[in-house]
Amino acid sequence: MKITVVGIGYVGLSMAVLLARHNQVCALDIDAEKVRMIEQRQAPIADEEIQRFLDTEQLNLSATTNVAAAYDGADFIVVATPTDYDSNTDCFDTRSVEEVVQDAKSINPNATIIIKSTVPVGFTRMLREKLDHEMIIFSPEFLREGKALHDNLYPSRIVIGDKSSAARRFCELLQKGALKDDVPVVFCESTEAEAIKLFANTYLAMRVAYFNELDTYSETHGLDAGKVIEGVCLDQRIGNYYNNPSFGYGGYCLPKDTRQLRANYRDVPNNIIGAIVDANDTRKDYIANAVVARAPSVVGIFRLVMKAGSDNYRSSAVQGVMRRIKDKGVKVVIYEPMLDGDDFLGCPIIRDLGEFKEISSIILSNRHSQSLSDVRDKVYTRDLFDRD
Repeated sequence: MKITVVGIGYVGLSMAVLLARHNQVCALDIDAEKVRMIEQRQAPIADEEIQRFLDTEQLNLSATTNVAAAYDGADFIVVATPTDYDSNTDCFDTRSVEEVVQDAKSINPNATIIIKSTVPVGFTRMLREKLDHEMIIFSPEFLREGKALHDNLYPSRIVIGDKSSAARRFCELLQKGALKDDVPVVFCESTEAEAIKLFANTYLAMRVAYFNELDTYSETHGLDAGKVIEGVCLDQRIGNYYNNPSFGYGGYCLPKDTRQLRANYRDVPNNIIGAIVDANDTRKDYIANAVVARAPSVVGIFRLVMKAGSDNYRSSAVQGVMRRIKDKGVKVVIYEPMLDGDDFLGCPIIRDLGEFKEISSIILSNRHSQSLSDVRDKVYTRDLFDRD
């Protein structure tokens, strides 16, 4: 098989590496630097497993910015371009997906197009009708940032939003690339597959919000939140996972997917879905107020990334907390080695960690870090279990 994967992010690159174990795969991206890195077997994202495979595995993987060359002769074209939530339209911005699918159809009408980007419920059906092209299939991904390839090699399930022979062939490619045997498979309609993705991520967001509210209650009432969580989660129906308090859920997926699902509920009675979105804002309000109540002269933000081992700080919860503290007139400084420039969102960037520790009267850290062990008395975090 020749397979083209469009978009060299967490989803696209992990999918390209997985499929390149047994197929000819071409990764297509508009970013020439990412293409160069792939050609030199360097991962442009933070994922240790991807880099290990690039270093050690015999992968039939190339990369290009040439659209025509990438699409020519491809049996499958996998679309993994990002879809951000647009608050103005109350919907995902799916223009990049639509443009890629339209180009793919024009250049290679015989290819089966697999959408891996997260889209609203009903999007794939709409796009099929709009482009008069049946060979468009939605297949959601269920990946963690920093563990994307691992989650493709050992998938919890494979969901394919189609029941055609092409859909079954693509499923077989995913199964062959995986290292896990007997992966559960769900073949369904495209709208059902789209709903599975949004409901799964919204449930995870709900768990984050739930344990954050448990932590808020415990802190305000002088309870040991860790002990409460331990006792609650020993119930096997609840489970000891996804329960470490934080400043809120963030990153690429949960904030936008919860908002999109809430928008899909516009004409459907609901209470929980909207409350999940609101609870994340409430948590940020609480954290910001708790910090300001300590009357700090300077609040230091230690790292903007959403979790340990990630290079993504888009929509990280600490940014919401930072904005709230800044709006209350408190000086905020940032230590984030990934940032260029002298400031971020109007807050100075301090590049020297020693200077950052010295000038900060309180240091906000979403997760514990050994590099802050010498100033632990300054650190404010809700990380109870030293894990994400």
